Amino acid sequence: MALQPFGDQTPGCEPYWYQGYHSAYYGPSHVAFRKKCRDFVEEEVRPYLEGWISGGVSYPLELHGKALARGLPTAGLQKDVQRRYPAEVLPEGGLDALHELIYLDELAAVGPGGALGQCGINSMALPPVLFAGTAEVQRQVVDEVISGRKNISLAISEPTAGSDVANIGTSAAREGDVYVVNGQKKWITGGHMADFFTLAVRTGARGASGVSLLLVDAKLPGVHVRKMPMQFDTCHGTTFLTLDDVKVPAQNLIGQEGQGFMYLLHNFNHERFVISASTCRFARLCYSESLKYSLRRKTFGKALHEHQMIRWKLSEMLRQVEALHDFNERVAYQYKCGVPDAKLGAQCGLLKVMASKTFEFCAREAAQVFGGSALVREGPGKMVERLYREVRASAIPGGSEEVLLDLAARQAVGGALAQLAQAKSKL
Repeated sequence: MALQPFGDQTPGCEPYWYQGYHSAYYGPSHVAFRKKCRDFVEEEVRPYLEGWISGGVSYPLELHGKALARGLPTAGLQKDVQRRYPAEVLPEGGLDALHELIYLDELAAVGPGGALGQCGINSMALPPVLFAGTAEVQRQVVDEVISGRKNISLAISEPTAGSDVANIGTSAAREGDVYVVNGQKKWITGGHMADFFTLAVRTGARGASGVSLLLVDAKLPGVHVRKMPMQFDTCHGTTFLTLDDVKVPAQNLIGQEGQGFMYLLHNFNHERFVISASTCRFARLCYSESLKYSLRRKTFGKALHEHQMIRWKLSEMLRQVEALHDFNERVAYQYKCGVPDAKLGAQCGLLKVMASKTFEFCAREAAQVFGGSALVREGPGKMVERLYREVRASAIPGGSEEVLLDLAARQAVGGALAQLAQAKSKL
């Protein structure tokens, strides 16, 4: 169906369906939700983001309650999560992964900075609790996070184990009715905002089979959280956790001992989708900032856009951004149709790599268009300067490009070998 124009009608500065083109994915509920997201971001985020970042403070957590009151999710839209939202908040028929794509895209449209970023982290840390946690574990945290009153962060990575999740070293030794936890966690997004952690620990031997998950109250004695200075500006934050003889009730075990790695796999791919959706809008911002600047700036006696090389840069940016947006929609549609997260590993891995590589290309080309103005944190190029520093935050967290490309290749090879074996068995 063809949809009414919405937002900036400058070619390419909004997704294609915002500009009156036909789409097979979106209907009236998506159109209404898009406006709801845009209105909220323009009223509650854009006017304040610069102040939050420059002041070095987190965005106000009251935003979560405000978002929920206006029908916007505080912890993602996976089916297990969505069932816990108040009925009056969600529209009839609920929200799907395409609504989530719209929400993530609209939040990113103000530029990097992490406003409401904890909602995305909640969407990564809560599903293992819902999938495998007991009723008591869920009682402690689920409704509080859904309501926007509390937050939960996913604590997996360590100083010596980033993408290598199977080899984490933080230990949890069972002593009667508690697990005694010792270790360190690094790059934990939103840790300073978290009331709880979905904590990956080692309860058994080396390797994936020794990994378990615990729900950890952030206020327990021995839990120390430190916000880390990062390469990019943020009003959200990345943290370092130190756990010194933290006594966690044994009933806070999420699922079964030794199954933690498998529980995490049920949500890793959704995390990559979340990152890719925001990254796509960041890449689009590189293009839109460059296009509009090329109309104003003159060099060698003519406007920038009159130089053939500048037009090439603009068209190459847009080509990659539109392809990335199509890929985001395709993956979102798979989620909407009920394809399990565990079956989307290669697709989400390739999507995230495509997102970070597209963003890196666009950030570089935008910086070249802006020249010296892209090197300073003020003036016409300050958005491009900030975007440029955000690139590695898309390329590394959630699985580095190298790890994800290898994952996709290994799954392809495994599938090919299985097909070959099946064909040989029929001979």
